[in-house]
Amino acid sequence: MSTSTSTSTAAAPRNSDLDTAIAEAHERYTAARPKSAALHQKAKMVMPGGNTRSNLYYAPFPTAMAGGKGCTVNDIDGNAYLDLCGEYTAGLFGHSETRILERVQAAVGRGIGLAAVGENEPAFAALVCARFPSIEKVRFTNSGTEANMMALTVARHHSKRAGVLVFRGGYHGSVLTFTSGAPSAMTVPMDFVMADYNDLDGTVALLREHKDRIGAVILEPMQGSGGCIPATVPFLKGLRAACDELAMVLIFDEVMTSRHSSGGLQKLTGVIPDLTALGKYLAGGMNIGAFGGKAAIMDAFDATQPGALVHAGTFNNNVLSMAGGVVALGEIFDGAAAEAHYQKGERLRTRLNEIAQKHRVSLQFTGIGSMIQPHFRTGELLRRYSASANEEGLLELFFFDMLQAGIYLARRGMVAMSLPVGEAECDRFVAAVDAFCTTRGPLMRA
Repeated sequence: MSTSTSTSTAAAPRNSDLDTAIAEAHERYTAARPKSAALHQKAKMVMPGGNTRSNLYYAPFPTAMAGGKGCTVNDIDGNAYLDLCGEYTAGLFGHSETRILERVQAAVGRGIGLAAVGENEPAFAALVCARFPSIEKVRFTNSGTEANMMALTVARHHSKRAGVLVFRGGYHGSVLTFTSGAPSAMTVPMDFVMADYNDLDGTVALLREHKDRIGAVILEPMQGSGGCIPATVPFLKGLRAACDELAMVLIFDEVMTSRHSSGGLQKLTGVIPDLTALGKYLAGGMNIGAFGGKAAIMDAFDATQPGALVHAGTFNNNVLSMAGGVVALGEIFDGAAAEAHYQKGERLRTRLNEIAQKHRVSLQFTGIGSMIQPHFRTGELLRRYSASANEEGLLELFFFDMLQAGIYLARRGMVAMSLPVGEAECDRFVAAVDAFCTTRGPLMRA
């Protein structure tokens, strides 16, 4: 079967109450995906929870994808979707960018796992250094998680202080998670001090109180998993000034947000950190992480010097990622492409908010550029909040209604647009949200 691309499919359900609406959405979902259901049952026999990536699980079972092309994905039951999940920002180039595929296939043909440096490695590094204002020197890792871990390691080494100030709602990788407002059970046991995002006075007070303890401050200039909530420019400038005053290393986690200009949000805001962590799309869809910054800090890894820090990793400079990165940054995602993509996302978010306002529902979309997040509440959002059961239910219903309309989002509702997403695809999403507000409006009004 094939899921209809018409947004009218969401108009049939009853809206007697939210629980009923969600139950009906689950029934429709399950009926359309018997193969995904069967695969999930098999997977549970050999993997806890049936998968190996927790954010891809959702009840009653996750849709299993068979393939993708451009900004379209297809599941194993034959349903096709407009992909607005964008691999959680890693899929910037879509699923079939010819130039990336050709370059990576050529690299495979020359051999895998050469256990040596290669020509693409310094070429890729030069592209990264030229792009981001804070990065004078850079090193590669396998993921954004590793990049943040290494940035924290060298920052603490440089400052000679072990404490790290982090922000509630922040996410810096699977072992650096603060989305619940506190370190998760998986978070590495560092000496963390917690602050509230966008609260400059409170944060500076904490930094001064713990000035002999804190050596590094790490934050996303827009929290991604925390709800696509941007930092205000005064907040970022205040942090920069406080770190200068107290000799602390300021780290920007731009693993997600570096896509918003040719030089990330640091270039857009004009606030330059000491270190930056990168990842996601950087190698054209291949696994990648990178961290870099001031040479005076990064030179701690200079192996020609006595006592240098050791940063190993079998796949740090793997041939696929190095080849993908050179073409992704060097030939495709240049400054003009980044600006056009940013503006496309800004226009889409404006249109979505106009739809919500037209229907007078408790719904708003936050974000910057090509990253957008729905919230089922009104009023200014400056930091992550504890969603009510009703808000959680509406977000779940939104996800399943979008699937029914043939649109694939992150389960938490986040949109991460890829470059192949054009105006027609944006129009389709706007129409789907309009239909959702029409059909589900009674559930979104006080």
